[in-house]
Amino acid sequence: MKLDSKIPSGPLAEKWTRHKFNVKLVNPANKRKYEIIVVGTGLAGASAAASLAELGYNVKAFCFQDSPRRAHSIAAQGGINAAKNYQNDGDSVFRLFYDTIKGGDYRSREGNVYRLAEVSVNIIDQCVAQGVPFAREYGGLLANRSFGGAQVSRTFYARGQTGQQLLLGAYSALSRQVANGKVKLFPRTEMMDVVVVDGKARGIVTRNLITGAIESHSAHAVLLCTGGYGNVFFLSTNAMGSNVTAAWRAHKKGAFFSNPCYTQIHPTCIPVSGDHQSKLTLMSESLRNDGRVWVPKTKEMAEKLRKKEIAPKDIKEEDRDYYLETKYPSFGNLVPRDVASRNAKYVCDEGRGVNETGEAVFLDFRDAIKRDGEDAVKGKYGNLFDMYEKITGENPYQTPMMIYPAVHYTMGGLWVDYNLMTTVPGLYALGEANFSDHGANRLGASALMQGLADGYFVAPYTVGDYLASLPYEKIPEDHAEFKKSEEEVKARVQKLLSVNGTKTVDHFHKKLGKIMWNHCGMARNAAGLTKAKEMIQSLKEEFWSNVKVLGTGEELNLSLEKAHRVADFLELGELMVDDALHRNESCGGHFRDEYQTPEGEALRDDENFAYVAAWEYKGEGKEEALHKEDLVFENVKLTQRSYK
Repeated sequence: MKLDSKIPSGPLAEKWTRHKFNVKLVNPANKRKYEIIVVGTGLAGASAAASLAELGYNVKAFCFQDSPRRAHSIAAQGGINAAKNYQNDGDSVFRLFYDTIKGGDYRSREGNVYRLAEVSVNIIDQCVAQGVPFAREYGGLLANRSFGGAQVSRTFYARGQTGQQLLLGAYSALSRQVANGKVKLFPRTEMMDVVVVDGKARGIVTRNLITGAIESHSAHAVLLCTGGYGNVFFLSTNAMGSNVTAAWRAHKKGAFFSNPCYTQIHPTCIPVSGDHQSKLTLMSESLRNDGRVWVPKTKEMAEKLRKKEIAPKDIKEEDRDYYLETKYPSFGNLVPRDVASRNAKYVCDEGRGVNETGEAVFLDFRDAIKRDGEDAVKGKYGNLFDMYEKITGENPYQTPMMIYPAVHYTMGGLWVDYNLMTTVPGLYALGEANFSDHGANRLGASALMQGLADGYFVAPYTVGDYLASLPYEKIPEDHAEFKKSEEEVKARVQKLLSVNGTKTVDHFHKKLGKIMWNHCGMARNAAGLTKAKEMIQSLKEEFWSNVKVLGTGEELNLSLEKAHRVADFLELGELMVDDALHRNESCGGHFRDEYQTPEGEALRDDENFAYVAAWEYKGEGKEEALHKEDLVFENVKLTQRSYK
């Protein structure tokens, strides 16, 4: 199958405008005759459902939480990018485009990224109109701060709660359409399968998480807005419920999965404290605006810190290594996340880590407090500092925070074309569920931007283009394909319940997470990845022969919910390893030990790997087929990425 990205022709700055003019339209009266399913109600899902309903379409929105307000989008802290140039510091749509292409290590599509930068300016106006309380300067203008990978201030924020405030805005728009009767909301409902009829996505099969009822829902198009798959690592900054199931079921029905090995490790997280943990806590990247990252210059001094023989304040200035500022003078502490994470790992591997496990570095606000005063720092980051103190018991106004990298975001996802459609006609993927905008590494404050861009400004045009060619009649929910899918879902439920082994679902999830972190995490190599593949295959076999799933399928059953998701993670983990093993280069978050510069930076191979890897499911137990979408760069020059 040839992958057609459907990128419009013409100058970069005119592609989206031309495309919007050329798409087919559905007139207002006819919009009422179409039904659209939206799975997921985070920023991408809520904004898409609200926008499509506002246009007149009938929308069914599904989420496994009890309310869309609990979507993982609320966890985003630091901000959302937009090329407004309010600071008059040289920003522009093209600069945001360039920073994003460079930040992704030249592994994303120019057309998609430019569109993202272009519509970013509209997102802020939309959110302000919804009442999102962005921070403002003294005179009332919206404030901006800096984020990694940029030398301008373009990040709009609401203290450290930007994701939550943006989601409340999208939720209010969604609620308006629920009240109008244009959106029917299905909370506590999980998508279990995509139904494909005559090659087109025509609905989904769901499980009611309260009653266990298996139900079919028919529609003219299906939008997956179900987030990323970082929980394949078990420990991550993602909400415990975040999973790959919806995307993975779509993959098994013909949707190609792209670049699964591109995982973002966030440099600014509270370090692991022990095996009792089930998730990790993010400390916003915005903290690197004022916090300085350092470790002691010698292993001996770090050893004394770990043994608590000395405190951080006892270490003199000349004995501190501000390694990011030294190594990357142009960007300093605001290098992109993959660069900051790798360098934290390097200094800890040298034995200069500062906590008891040796896996932490300092993020120190001493100089910012001296310069601006504690009240000013509290005004910017107060809720983040409070959260840190509640979790660690230490006051970051008086002693440096301790941070270490952790799994945060996944740049891989379902392959989509310029219209956000997967390789299954009528099936779309929005936000983190698709692969399209971030390449091998996401710049901070771009996830919120992409989710809202896809939902508010892209899908409403492109979905209409597809629907305009469809008949008004829906496929009935008693169609043979729906019934077949329902039976497959019921059989899978029964299979999981009937194993009746001796090990919990979490036992297998933790083991998978350790394999992934150790061999497909911050650094990978061929030997480790080959070993990981064998270990995952063995673990998958053990899972299906020895997992213990309590309860029944006709009730609220958290053990069964987790079992479905972990079964999919086991299959995804193997594909991630295959993807990392085939890509013989380093780029962004994909760092192969064998491919690095003498300075320890990622070494790309543009001649052989400047493409999107799109994997096609070929059946149970069979190796997936690799398809390649060549990346064409007409507006940026492929260069070795440098932040020095």
